[in-house]
Amino acid sequence: MIIGAQLYTLRNHCKTPEDLAETIKRVADMGYTAVQLSGVCDYDPKWMKDLLDECGIIAPLTHFNYDRIMQDTEATIEFHRVFGAPYIGIGSIPNFKKSGCDLAIYEKFIADAVPAAKKIKDAGMKLMYHNHNMEFMRLASGKLLIEDICDRIPADEMGITLDCYWVQAGGGDPVQWIEKLRGRLDCIHFKDMCWSPADLTIRMAPVGSGNMNYEAIVRASEEAGCKYAFVEQDRCYEDDDFECMKRSYDYLASLGCR
Repeated sequence: MIIGAQLYTLRNHCKTPEDLAETIKRVADMGYTAVQLSGVCDYDPKWMKDLLDECGIIAPLTHFNYDRIMQDTEATIEFHRVFGAPYIGIGSIPNFKKSGCDLAIYEKFIADAVPAAKKIKDAGMKLMYHNHNMEFMRLASGKLLIEDICDRIPADEMGITLDCYWVQAGGGDPVQWIEKLRGRLDCIHFKDMCWSPADLTIRMAPVGSGNMNYEAIVRASEEAGCKYAFVEQDRCYEDDDFECMKRSYDYLASLGCR
């Protein structure tokens, strides 16, 4: 399983092409051999391919503009093909959480995603859905929302970029969900959770420095056939963003990840 850097963590250092290039070089120097392009400035796909080749790193997964995925799927496919990204990612359902989880917005997502996912599959790629905690809400049917998504879009058409932190924040067991979603988990997100006396609440933490059982999570991810584990830490609080990414990499490398 390859360790990747989710660049959303470093988004404040990716606001211009020059900064984005420097950031990718820095994470490559840490030992990361993959990045996820998310939360970064606009970039030309050919420029990105040349940069990745120069740094000896790959970008197999994005979080891409939702409307472009759904409304201009063919162009989105070609954009990703230029720099060799087989996984086209959705970071979330736009406005779903802000609406109070309005199920009409969810139904519109399903209606849009089904044809887009089929086109992406036919192109030899895969649409990937990234969860937060709200996907663990229970519907009137008795199913969790994440279960409903999987029931309505086949595994060969859409994968789940399972965010282990948000699984736990939603009341789920990350290891159990890794096992349940076997066959959809080409990509996964690793970030840790701790409780902080600084603000008397839970915080995101570098992998290996929190309270989640990452030895079990890594083992389960490998057994489930995950290809890429992307380190993500939405907030680093008072710590340096790059230092947090390095701490996560070093810990995961100590467990045998590449």
